[in-house]
Amino acid sequence: MEPRAAAARELLLGALEDLSQEHLKRFRHKLRDQRVDGRNIPWGRLEGADTLDLVELLVRFYGPERALDVAQKTLQRADVRDVAARLKERRLQSLGPSSPAQLSVSEYKKKYREHVLRQHAKVKERDARSVKISKRFTKLLIAEEPEAERARRSDTHTFNRLFGRDEEGERRLTVALQGPAGIGKTMAARKILYDWAAGKLYHSHVDFAFFLSCRELLERPGTCSLADLILDQCPDREAPVQQMLAQSERLLFILDGVDEMLAPEPAEAAPCRNPHEAASGARVLGSLLSKELLPAARLLVTRRGATPGRLQARLCSPQCAEVCGFSDKDRKKYFYKFFQDEWKAEHAYRSVKENEMLFSLCFVPAVCWIVCTVLRQQLQRGQDLWRASKTTTSVYLLFVASVLRSAPAADGAQLQRELRKLCRLARDGVLGGRARFSEEDLERLQLCGAKVQTQFLSKKEMPGVLETEVTYQFIDQSFQEFLAALSYLLEDEGAPRAAAGGIEALLQGDPELRGHLKLTTRFLFGLLSTERMCEIERHFGCTASERVKQQVLRWVQDQGQGCPRAAPEGTEEILAPQGTEESEEEEGEELDSPLELLYCLYETQEDAFVHQALRGLPELVLERVHFSRMDLAVLSYCVRCCPAGQALRLVSCRLAAAQEKKKRSLMKRLQGSLGGSSSRATERKPPGSPLRPLCEAMIDRQCGLNSLTLSRCKLSDSVCRDLSEALREAPALAELGLFHNGLSEAGLRVLSEGLASPQCRVQTLRVQQPGLQEALQYMVGKLQQIPALTTLDLSGCQLSGPALTCLYTTLKCPGCRLQTLRLTSVELSEQSLQELRAVETANPRLVITHPALDVHPKPPKVSISAL
Repeated sequence: MEPRAAAARELLLGALEDLSQEHLKRFRHKLRDQRVDGRNIPWGRLEGADTLDLVELLVRFYGPERALDVAQKTLQRADVRDVAARLKERRLQSLGPSSPAQLSVSEYKKKYREHVLRQHAKVKERDARSVKISKRFTKLLIAEEPEAERARRSDTHTFNRLFGRDEEGERRLTVALQGPAGIGKTMAARKILYDWAAGKLYHSHVDFAFFLSCRELLERPGTCSLADLILDQCPDREAPVQQMLAQSERLLFILDGVDEMLAPEPAEAAPCRNPHEAASGARVLGSLLSKELLPAARLLVTRRGATPGRLQARLCSPQCAEVCGFSDKDRKKYFYKFFQDEWKAEHAYRSVKENEMLFSLCFVPAVCWIVCTVLRQQLQRGQDLWRASKTTTSVYLLFVASVLRSAPAADGAQLQRELRKLCRLARDGVLGGRARFSEEDLERLQLCGAKVQTQFLSKKEMPGVLETEVTYQFIDQSFQEFLAALSYLLEDEGAPRAAAGGIEALLQGDPELRGHLKLTTRFLFGLLSTERMCEIERHFGCTASERVKQQVLRWVQDQGQGCPRAAPEGTEEILAPQGTEESEEEEGEELDSPLELLYCLYETQEDAFVHQALRGLPELVLERVHFSRMDLAVLSYCVRCCPAGQALRLVSCRLAAAQEKKKRSLMKRLQGSLGGSSSRATERKPPGSPLRPLCEAMIDRQCGLNSLTLSRCKLSDSVCRDLSEALREAPALAELGLFHNGLSEAGLRVLSEGLASPQCRVQTLRVQQPGLQEALQYMVGKLQQIPALTTLDLSGCQLSGPALTCLYTTLKCPGCRLQTLRLTSVELSEQSLQELRAVETANPRLVITHPALDVHPKPPKVSISAL
């Protein structure tokens, strides 16, 4: 191919050099209108181009063979037929007869698949090492909606399910692979492309699949059409693009990193509907996402978690699948694939597994890679992992420290200075929404040729129209975000701090537009702990800024301004009508802003800082959160550190953490079906509920949680058992609200046992739960045994006759300490009302609230009755 391309260039150059200046000008104008497969060279590139530029433009746009055809036709239209005839004759002499006609779609499909297999057979590690994707890819857990509680390993069957049919039998056209940074979304997307090319996926539904990096597309200069992007993916310029687009229902576009669309746009432009229309990368991408462009094509997008606001609205009915990282089994497989030496892999795996917190973080592939990379360096020096790492931030800092320690002592100071400059480059990029940097950017900070360049930056050469463009980007986006956060803690040497890059630029502003700054903010919090700041001073040879820590603390406390804690009487705001018990599956996106703040606090792992920060947030309200195990660990840590008087409300939250589907062996299944005596004889302790970490945090001595409200959270019996244990020991819990949680009879009885414990400190109990009359009667019978209870709210409950009789008896008992009883919306007969009036008379300290009762008795009458 290369000799023919070189010959084609020589032929084109010879033909164009035969033209006069006037004819060359006319040729450029005619070439502007010469459309092939709906595309032509933009006038901005043609205007002012000399003969060499024109040759390069023709070959790049049309390929060598078709460039000769286009040039010959354009010369004829420019009325220089003699030059066109000479070009035809010279072409025949040099290249022989013209190449055969363009391959058909079916023929080109095979050629394209082979090209994809070659191009994507290897992937680059974060340290720029190339490894075979088939050797390095380790299966991930993927949880599909609506079965988010059951995660499956990412085998061929799981990937094929993504584009199956929905509950209505309709074909899915948009699938969103979502998850936090470093969880393996991009690797999974590349594996899907590779498996498609290998004939393992979608072979009967997809003829062509294209992988597009959204970040590169948005940073691409100038305009382009979707047809241009498709052609860029092909092995040559002879691809039958027009025929491909005519069957768009057999195309798959893999769009990696659609979160980049969160960046604000100067103006909302009309969507593209023509795949040959040249537009900005943002318009082409937005039109694909909204299905304005090729509505029948399949889309597979990757994104960080549920996307709020404008981008979510652009996605057209996406099927969401959560990437949950490695299972315990696959973590071990990753170690063996990474080290490719059984002894080293086993030694490294055991050393990490001994550190329980670090091992739990290794479910994230990016963290696993960092840990393995550091261990490989330390094993080479005969060392082991030398410190405990509890957070993602500490793992990233460990990696940076290992880079500094690996340098000769004489180069230490120079490397520290270079890293500080690299941090500034990272921060400029994060705040400006840039991932690629030019050589001029590196020269400005004197980083060209620096040692850190090879450690943290990868070089990429992108073909331009006239010359190759060299750009640099960080080995992983998460490293750019970590180093950007680190820059705020480092004192700049010899350079003033940019006003636009201060801490306010990171923390302030519209939360929707700051979505791409979430991970940087988390890293910043993680670096603020006293332990991390000491490490920064030791590794970087400079004092970490204490001023930043105080600024961040004030910012957290300001988040609670204007959001006072709800009044205890305000139960009506979450009162649900009867018959809507299962309505917790509400439509709408997850409201995770408070949870994101808790993740930031968790990263500090500094109890005193979290305790002080939460003073500004008297009530934490989490709504419609589908808690993962990590989410619950984060919430539990913050609850353990919370100050006295703290309130927590969970509304319409899903408490079942996603777990890997477990398969029992055939022998165990047979034993279970036969009911073996050994299995019956062994009584196992009931498994812990998803809420157990939170319940354990509540009984910690330093926990100041005063009020807990659970509304529409569908509490299982196992949750009730753990919550009952917490009620017995929680040192500060004085208020408990349970509203429409789908409790069972057994669950409410278990909770009643916990409330009746002598150590229980609950003073206010609110229950709104239709049905469960026997369990409510059981709970009412326990009122005398609840030592601190003074307020009981049963509004909205259905109390049976026996339950009311039990209530009257308990209230008349001299040992009853109850001072307030609310029965709003409880249906009461006239006889029941008379009984309640009698109770008020017998117990003047008790205030009973019901619409049919006089809730303001006269003081003189009360005093006479008392006498």
